[in-house]
Amino acid sequence: MKFLIDECTGASVVACLRDKGHDAVAVVEVMPEASDEDVLHRAVAEDRIVVTNDKDFSELVYRSGWEHRGIVLLRLRDESPENKVRIMKIVLAQVGERLQNHYIVATERGIRVRK
Repeated sequence: MKFLIDECTGASVVACLRDKGHDAVAVVEVMPEASDEDVLHRAVAEDRIVVTNDKDFSELVYRSGWEHRGIVLLRLRDESPENKVRIMKIVLAQVGERLQNHYIVATERGIRVRK
């Protein structure tokens, strides 16, 4: 799968996804300090799933009706790189191919999948 990792999510998630054989691009590498709108535009243009900790993507998708190819929102109490990677691995194992074109909210307590 192809991912675009938001700046707030961090390099550890990028490394994890790459280690698992995914095409993972970090926003910080290709478009530092980009707006959420620009990140979402790029993700759609490149058919990438956005991985973020930023709730603003919910606003863009659900309130403003922006198109997306999939979003994984990590809503974590423990924002450590290790916990982000742990939760991302759980998301990949439990949701897999359903990540594409879905809005995923992942917490330490569980995962919600929305269309």
